Amino acid sequence: MIAHVKGPVAAVTVTSAVIEVGGVGLQVFCTPATIASLRIGQPATLFTSMVVREDSLTIYGFADADGREMFELVQTASGVGPKVAQAMLAVLDPERIRQAIAAGEVSTLTTVPGIGRKGAERIILELKDRVGPVTGASHTAGGGVWRGQVHEALTGLGWSAKDADAAIDATAAELPEGTEPDVSAVLRDALRTLGKGRR
Repeated sequence: MIAHVKGPVAAVTVTSAVIEVGGVGLQVFCTPATIASLRIGQPATLFTSMVVREDSLTIYGFADADGREMFELVQTASGVGPKVAQAMLAVLDPERIRQAIAAGEVSTLTTVPGIGRKGAERIILELKDRVGPVTGASHTAGGGVWRGQVHEALTGLGWSAKDADAAIDATAAELPEGTEPDVSAVLRDALRTLGKGRR
């Protein structure tokens, strides 16, 4: 297993980064918050989890070991694969996931795309005794935090703060009222908006 990768950032996209390790560019799939912390040409260290399938070998990267451990833990629950696990960490940070599972917060887990009520109840049932101690309060991607994550990701990809804000405002106007936005989806929509502006 590849536990971490370290090297200069060769490329960054909406969902992944390429880290150069020993002359080889490794594509690592990351959450928007992790992507936002990376800069092309700058050194980076990502804690990684490798998912091996018959026809693929995929590396997921995290800014810290806690993110990687939560990614691997939630996949031990029935019906949770790497894509749903990554979506959980895109919407909720590891401590918030821990809190939600420990407290049985079904509504918090269902804010994650791909997790319905039954899935959330199953995750809570199977992982409640395995998430470890819950510490201080944390936050979800709602309540304005998601805006900061999307803004950081856009500016990290080279857009100006002014353009990023305008794209986020345009995207936010189309979101259903009272719902927790999916950070990855908002980022994609904002990039589409910015792309149209360049034509």
